[in-house]
Amino acid sequence: MSSINYDLSKIRGFLFDMDGVLSTDYIPLAVNGDPMRTVNIKDGYALQFAVKQGYHLGIITGGNTESVRIRFERLGIRHIYMHSSAKLKDYEDFLAKTGLEEDEIAYAGDDIPDYEVMLRVGLPIAPVTAAPEIKGIAKYISPLRGGEGIAREIIEQTMKAQGCWMKGDAFGW
Repeated sequence: MSSINYDLSKIRGFLFDMDGVLSTDYIPLAVNGDPMRTVNIKDGYALQFAVKQGYHLGIITGGNTESVRIRFERLGIRHIYMHSSAKLKDYEDFLAKTGLEEDEIAYAGDDIPDYEVMLRVGLPIAPVTAAPEIKGIAKYISPLRGGEGIAREIIEQTMKAQGCWMKGDAFGW
């Protein structure tokens, strides 16, 4: 049974912010000043599995680190919006390219730049460490901190609700 109070049978698309959601909100800096993000391996498994099962996935981030693009492209994610200064514009592009309805989308964000998109999607989600304004509009607040597997949690609960978790090509990368 899901701990998410939303009709998960509607969800066909997942969108994620990067910093504070797919990575921790504490990011070491390389000598050249570039952020060095961490990722959760169980998130990676769930992301690639969801892609293989036909879900539409996307990343919308204000960051612009090539390693982030490479990581998510390798997992099969086609909709990667980097250096996003207006996340709502990128969200609308995602809608246009996928043909999804807003109530079919789950979006996980943690800070003010995510606010406008979270007001529009069917299932706005926040990690426990999100800004108070974001928690105030989230329909689900995960008990997990950013970078600790929130994508896995959301995708797994959704796919279990739809009866497709551990089905098909679940047992490989």
